[in-house]
Amino acid sequence: MPKITPNYMEMKATDLSASKVFYEKAFGFAFTDYGPEYAAVEGGPVQIGLATGEDPAAPMPTFESDDLEAALAQVKAAGGEIVQEIFAYPGGRRFECLDPSGNRLAIYKPG
Repeated sequence: MPKITPNYMEMKATDLSASKVFYEKAFGFAFTDYGPEYAAVEGGPVQIGLATGEDPAAPMPTFESDDLEAALAQVKAAGGEIVQEIFAYPGGRRFECLDPSGNRLAIYKPG
C-alpha cells in the first residue's frame, strides 16, 4: 500500500486580498501570488493555497500553537471573528474563528 501524506490544503477566498492580509497578520504567513486568483504559502510541512471563489466548501483546517492565549489575541487583532472561545477537548485546548472569506479555522494547543 502506498504511503499517502497530507501536504497541501486549498481553501476558497471570496476576497483574496483580505484573506491574505488576515493570514499574514494572524499567523505570519508569506504568500506567493500565482496570478490574480490564487496565492499559496509554501515551504512548510503543509502548504496552503487560497483560490478565489466560494465552492466547494472547505474543510476546517487546524493550526497548532505553543501559546493559545497569545494566538487568540493575535487572531482578534488581525480581524478574525471568534466563533468559539478557548475550550478544552480530549486532545488539549482550542478556539475557532472565521477568516474574511468565512472559512472556519481551529487553533489548538495539545495537552
